[in-house]
Amino acid sequence: MDSLNVVQSFSKKGYPFDNACCECFFKYLKKEEVNRKTYHSLQELRLSVFEYIEGFYNAKRPHSSLGMMTPNEKEEWYWAQH
Repeated sequence: MDSLNVVQSFSKKGYPFDNACCECFFKYLKKEEVNRKTYHSLQELRLSVFEYIEGFYNAKRPHSSLGMMTPNEKEEWYWAQH
């Protein structure tokens, strides 16, 4: 992703845990989606990332930090409590 000038990390030097959730997301985005395909345009990359986030990461992939719920399930639970 270096050749595409994409910045993955937003953490300050010396503070490895200040953005751990974001780092974890990018790790899985690369592992489960981006590094498995070849993209022929920026639009193709954008669509692939959108489909990964909305169609899999938020809807089907459980997260240990959310009690093994998907982000969509956790959001639904949150709003049901309020």
